[in-house]
This record gives sequence, structure tokens and C-alpha cells, in this order.
Amino acid sequence: MKYTFDMNTTNSYTSPFSSRYGSPEMRTIFSEEYRFLLWRTIWVALASAQNKAGLVSSDELHDLKKHQKDIDVNRINEIEKKTKHDVVAAIREYAEKATIGGGKIHLGATSMDIVDNADILKMSAAIDIVEKKVRGLLKIFAQQIRKYKKVTCIGYTHLQPAEPTSVGYRLAFYAQDLLTDLENLQFVKKQLKGKGFKGAVGTAASYASVLKGTKMTPAEMEALIMKSLGIEAATITTQVYSRKSDYLVLSALSSIASSLSKFASDLRILQSPNFGEWSEPFGSSQVGSSAMPFKKNPITAENICSLGRYIETLPPIALQNASHSYLERTLDDSANRRIIIPEAFLAIDQMLISATKILDGLVIHIKKVQNNLNQYAPFAATESILIATVKNGADRQKMHELLREIAMEAWQVVQDGRVNPMKDLLIQNKSIQKYISPEEIISLLDVNNHIGDVLQRIKIIQKSIEKLA
Repeated sequence: MKYTFDMNTTNSYTSPFSSRYGSPEMRTIFSEEYRFLLWRTIWVALASAQNKAGLVSSDELHDLKKHQKDIDVNRINEIEKKTKHDVVAAIREYAEKATIGGGKIHLGATSMDIVDNADILKMSAAIDIVEKKVRGLLKIFAQQIRKYKKVTCIGYTHLQPAEPTSVGYRLAFYAQDLLTDLENLQFVKKQLKGKGFKGAVGTAASYASVLKGTKMTPAEMEALIMKSLGIEAATITTQVYSRKSDYLVLSALSSIASSLSKFASDLRILQSPNFGEWSEPFGSSQVGSSAMPFKKNPITAENICSLGRYIETLPPIALQNASHSYLERTLDDSANRRIIIPEAFLAIDQMLISATKILDGLVIHIKKVQNNLNQYAPFAATESILIATVKNGADRQKMHELLREIAMEAWQVVQDGRVNPMKDLLIQNKSIQKYISPEEIISLLDVNNHIGDVLQRIKIIQKSIEKLA
């Protein structure tokens, strides 16, 4: 198989997806060589069905199979410069090699019978890679959830300290989103259907003409081919399959990107020194800044967020392609589909690689978690104290105001960088002691009494992940 570059790649634009982002296996699926291999696979499947109908001889079919993988990409590109048509160029290059069967390549077909089916095959293979990596990431989530499920931490709403939660519970939230994404991805994959073999406007008229006088119908021919390709054909198409399929795929990828971005964004916040609770792994020789030697930037999490922001812009383009594919087909989707579909898959592939790296080496700074909890959890206890005092006869509105004043006094001390005095202020307050004892106040301040049923809920998510095995 010949495949060489004439150009000096260091002196010409290359996409970051050519080497920087995405895995080799994902890049292979969207490579030029793989695209032409798929086209030839489809042409051979078409010829095989037509051989059964008596339209292609055994010698011709054998010749096509013999040269199926003998591809010269440079020669195809050379022909395309003259023809301005990539499918025609690929047909001619194939026919130059398969001199016996070359005359039967593409018999009765239109270009999109080949291209669209190949695109569905590529997307199906790419989805398999994404699904495998999501499953792998979820299993690591399960491990980390199990490890940190009992590590109580302060929760934050509006980026302000709120009530206690647990590190494991927070991780379980991200895992739950990914479980939803996985289910959605699997649904979308089941909906993917190729164009099949229906000709220029979807009526299969050209195949009816080609098969006239044989014992095979266009529908029977299509069924034979699609079975050999391992995909299902849509019942009705125009010249192309519904571009709504692209939208569904990109939306599924965008949803995964959103979940990973949420995880990475939260990590970035928690890694900032004022929180200081989590960190992504940082290599012993890694450099955080060219100017500031002390920096330990969350660059992997930032990379996830950056790629996620890009992926999330792509589904609207696919939706516009579906909306504006006028009548039986226009070509104004072609250029952007060559970009958005491969890049969406390569970007989500990289995001999953990065997220796996972060989660597998996630650092939880237990002492800082405990310090933040000690500083801010006492504020959360005011609600329980309010309820307890009112149950014992206190006026709710008066007690609410008293607790607010105590909280504001304690908050000012915390703002000054000192230890939270909330516990002492509550225990020493005579008005509160009229309704509950200091011992009861201490019990209500215990953070373990303020995390609800997180352990039971975590167990549900863990069982859901275990079912993936």
C-alpha cells in the first residue's frame, strides 16, 4: 500500500488534530487512506452483490478484491486536480490498478451511495472508541468515589461556602452525568443508518435499470450490500441520508464534552490556592510557567475546557446542514462536514484521554479539605440550630435574626484570616441556651450530621457503573 507525502509538512499548515490532539486510532479512522479503503470496501460489496445478479463476472470481482488495498493516495489527489471530483478520482485510480474489473466499479451508483455509507461506518467506529473510553473513565470514577465517599468537605453554592457534602458525592455527580451521556451515545449509535444504495435522488431508479432482466431487485441488492458492511440502511433518503443524523451524533459528543468540562472547571476552581482542595497530577519535571517557577497550573483541565468549548459550537452547524439541505440535496454541507465531524471526534477523544489522566492521578489535599470544612461548616449548622430552638419554643423570626448576627460576627473574623469562632459564640449565647444545651449545640455542629444520605446515593451510582462491566 503506497502512501507518501510530497509536501514539506513543517512548511505547510497542519491541524493540531494531526498530531497534538486525539489518539492514533481515532486519527486513523479519519485519515485519507482509511477513507479510500472504506470506499473500496463499499465498491467491492456493490460488485459482489452485482456478481450474484450476473452483472459482474467472477474474474472482474476477483480483480477488484485483489487490488482492494493497493491504494496510491498521491495518484488520487493528482487525478482530482483535473477532475475536481474526489470520488471520480478514486474510481479512476482504482480502475488503473484493477484493469480487469475496473470497468464495473461504481455501476449504477451515485457518489453519495459511497461517501455517505462510508461516513456512517467511520462514525460508528469512532463512537466505539468514545464509548470504550467513557466506560473506562467511569470505572476510574467508581474507584475514586469509593476511596473518598466518607471524606466530608464543605459544599459551595454561588462559589460561596454552603453546607457539607463529601468528596465522593461530588465525584458521583460527574459520574452520573457521564452515565447519562453513555446511554445517550448508545441510543444515537442505534439510530445511525447508512444511505444504502438508492441513487441520485433516493428512488433507486438507476439500480432498477441496471438490474432489469436479472432476478434481483434494488432492495435485495441493497440488503446484501448493507449486511456485508454491517450497517442498516435508512428506509427513505434523498441523494444523502438525513443530515439530522450528524446533528444527533455531534449533540451526543457535545453532551460528553459538557460533562467533562464541568468536572475540569470544578477542578480548576478547587485547585486555586484560596480553595486548595484538589489538584490535577503534576510531573516532577513539569514546568508551570516560563516566567514564574513556582506555578502549578491546571493545564490539563484547561485543555479539556478549551476543547469542550469548541465541540459545543459544532452541533448548530450540523443542524443548519439538516435544515438547509434543499430539496433532494445541496452541496453546501460538504465542506464543513469534512471539518466538524472528524474534529468533534478527535476533540472528544483528547478530552477523554486528558480526563482519564487527571482522574487517575487526582490529588485530594485532605488537610486543606478539613481546614476549609472547619472554617465554614459551622455556618451551615445554623439552620439545624434554628429548627431545634423553635421546636423547643423559640420565636423563629427572633432566633433567625440572632443567628444571623452571630454568623456575621463570625464571618468577619474568618475574613480577617482567623479561626472561625462560630462554635464558641453559639455555645456561650444565653438566648440560645434557653432552648438547647451546649452539648446539643456541639452535636448539631458535627458535620457528619449534615451530609444526609450521600452514602446511600453514592452506592446507587456505583452499582450503575458496575453494570457496565
